[in-house]
Amino acid sequence: MAAVQVIRSEWTKIRSVASTVWTLSLAVVVTIALGMLISALSKNEFGNLSRRDQLSFDPTFISFAGMTLGQLAMIVFGVLVVSNEYSTGMIRASLAAVPQRATFLFSKVAVATGLALVVGMATSFVAFFLGQAMLGEYRASIGDPGVLRAVFGGGLYMTLIAMFSMGVAAMLRSPMLSLGILMPFFFLISNILGNVSATKKVGQYLPDQAGSRIMQVVTPLDDTTPYGPWGGLGIMLAWVAAALLGGFVLLQRRDA
Repeated sequence: MAAVQVIRSEWTKIRSVASTVWTLSLAVVVTIALGMLISALSKNEFGNLSRRDQLSFDPTFISFAGMTLGQLAMIVFGVLVVSNEYSTGMIRASLAAVPQRATFLFSKVAVATGLALVVGMATSFVAFFLGQAMLGEYRASIGDPGVLRAVFGGGLYMTLIAMFSMGVAAMLRSPMLSLGILMPFFFLISNILGNVSATKKVGQYLPDQAGSRIMQVVTPLDDTTPYGPWGGLGIMLAWVAAALLGGFVLLQRRDA
């Protein structure tokens, strides 16, 4: 089957499954709504901050506060896109129709990544503008130094989270096992490792900790991270590439 036909087939699969549509919608709503709420609360609390905290105040990054939860929906989307066929048994029919496993996997990833990128970019820009509206006099402008990079970075971050989840799901095949590992990893383990002084140097190289640097405009005064926004994105890209490579290698070696 030609690659174009495979891509069309994968697009049909993704848009015909209600769960994938709902998870993307949830990612949009949660990211924007929570970002607006945190931005409004930050505006009210700004006067109570210490001088040090005011100097580290990053209005752009605050408008992306909702991505902490929004990324969980992107994780679910990435897992479902890849593992749904395993849980339903459709994977045998799919691989029979497309015996070239590299074409099968990367067509699926390409279609899902394109959709995640469109949704992620739209979410990032809307979250930024509405978040800044909530911040009022403390807001940043899209034309300020580093802001446009951070907003584009927010969309890239959400996309890469979904891609990383696709790679993990391709390796594990089970949606429950994939979500059972990814959810605690991003929601608990990464935060713990990144905030405990003894493990902070390890935590800052995890995909979400490194990737989120691209959304920061103001560097905190006590920040000692050894890389900048683009370096952090590069680290996240390395994690994504490793996950997808692992998924491809195991797909090649295993039976359906």
